[in-house]
Formats: sequence, C-alpha cells, structure tokens
Amino acid sequence: MSAPMFSVRDLWAGYGEQQVLRGINLDLQPGTITALIGANGAGKTTFLRAVSGLVKTTKGSATLEGCSLTGLAPHRIVDQGFVQSPEGKQLFPAMTVMENLMVGASTPRARARRPKTMDEIFALFPILDERRHQLAGTMSGGQQQMVAVGRALMALPRVLALDEPSLGLAPIMVDRLFEGIRKIRSIELAVLVIEQNVQMVLNMADHGFVVENGTIAMSGTGRELLHNPQLRASYLGI
Repeated sequence: MSAPMFSVRDLWAGYGEQQVLRGINLDLQPGTITALIGANGAGKTTFLRAVSGLVKTTKGSATLEGCSLTGLAPHRIVDQGFVQSPEGKQLFPAMTVMENLMVGASTPRARARRPKTMDEIFALFPILDERRHQLAGTMSGGQQQMVAVGRALMALPRVLALDEPSLGLAPIMVDRLFEGIRKIRSIELAVLVIEQNVQMVLNMADHGFVVENGTIAMSGTGRELLHNPQLRASYLGI
C-alpha cells in the first residue's frame, strides 16, 4: 500500500489540565471516505480542533502529503489543505449562498480557482445553484449544511473533515447530503466524517475508526465495523 496522504501519530491534546486525546494514530488515503465514530465526549471534535490548530497539542504529529501541520497557525493549516466543516454549520445567515461560499476561498491558492470550484460545488449540490442568491438564514437545515460543506470545499482541501453533518436534519435531507459526500470521493481528496448516525456513515465509509476515552479502540473497513458484534451492541443497540 502507498504511503498515506494524511497521517497522525501519537497525538495528545486537551484543555488546560484535562487531557482528552491520549495517543491517537490515524491514516487517510486520497479518494476515500473515513468515519470517525464514538460516544459524546470521546474526543472526536477535540481531534479535529487539535489537527486544525485550534487546540494545543502536547505530543505527537500530524502530516499532510509529507508536510508537518504540527504547530502551524490555523490559517496555515487550511492553506496546507486540512479543512473542516464545523458542527452547527456556522454560516453567515444574512449573506447569500454565493457570498457564504466565497468566504471559503480566502487563501490566494483558492481565490485563483474560485469560479471553477464553485461550478464543481453546484454540480455536487444542484439546489445551491438554484438558490445561489438566497440568504443562507432562510434555507432549510439540510440546504444550509450543503452550503457549509461547499464553503469548506471552496478552500481546496486535500482532507475535508465534516463534524456531525447530519445533526438535526430530516431523513430525506440526510440522504441528499450523504449522496453529495459520496460524490466528493471522486475528487481524489480524503473525506473524514464525524457522525452520530453510525449505520449510515459506516455504510458509506471505506474505513472507520472508533474513539473511546481519547484513543482509537477499534478500526477496520466500514463493512467490518458495521458487522462487529461489540460495535453493534454499543452503538446500534443490536
């Protein structure tokens, strides 16, 4: 197997005296979707924040295409290609769909490619093309989540990290959103999805990691994890 595009080794991080991550190891390959699952408080969002430079790491490393992300400022990490769409969407409600998308293309590299990237996002989520001049705050929750994913894609990520993308969405909007996420795989970037809808995300994922108490407790293909008796009992109630 080729070297991973994105690699995390022995990553420790936390808040003040509270150590949340305790030696995370994780690899991502381009053209794949990877699920990161676990109970609330297990460390999933802290992991994203640590890699993004928003939480100070105390030990370990994260590398993307051979370049170290450890210790870089958050905007430099985005420029290197690790981009997250945060939980809760965090859009600008009084701005249009197009204006929210443009916010994502803030680096010189992304600005130079804005029209082409926007066309690709409209192909992934056609409803955004139809609603491009609509204020984001007047859209449904599912449409807003598509805008949030599109905004992250405008930054030209090599790793796209999605934090709870289906949270609070109606089932039909979850299906449409996940259909778009599946298509992103073809762009040859790595997609990392934190998701409470375990069955849906593992059905979609090429690989999965289970976080417990700040460590990786289990890993495998999405199908292997979906049929693992321990995981089915813990997360699916089966």
